Amino acid sequence: MSKPFNRPIRVLVAKVGLDGHDRGARIIATSLRDAGMEVIYTGLRQTPEMVVNTALQEDVDAIGISILSGAHMTVFPKVMNLIKQKGMDDVLVTGGGIIPQDDMDALKQIGVGELFPPGTSTHDIVKYITDWVHLHRNF
Repeated sequence: MSKPFNRPIRVLVAKVGLDGHDRGARIIATSLRDAGMEVIYTGLRQTPEMVVNTALQEDVDAIGISILSGAHMTVFPKVMNLIKQKGMDDVLVTGGGIIPQDDMDALKQIGVGELFPPGTSTHDIVKYITDWVHLHRNF
């Protein structure tokens, strides 16, 4: 049973790079909001630096990156490095999109959380973020 939080879970939803398709990111952002989370949606064409700086300023518990462009093996490692540089090791980095299983496994090895393929139930994503924050953040 989850303990009640002192504040809503804060999640940054980001589209990094030149990928211009944000329908999935907007659906996830809406689902997280409907589940009671505070959601900051960055919009299109963000850089990893912009995402991490916004996450720091907004004091988020999790960053969700939506990526369909094939740049996931560049974007996620850069975000993870920036997170470490800024001392944000207690922030979940998760995401989804078109990511082959071998790449998902490699990204998990560097500390990225679960990665969700298209068609994943939004309930599963909400539950994963809620459970992770409950276990890893001080509420």
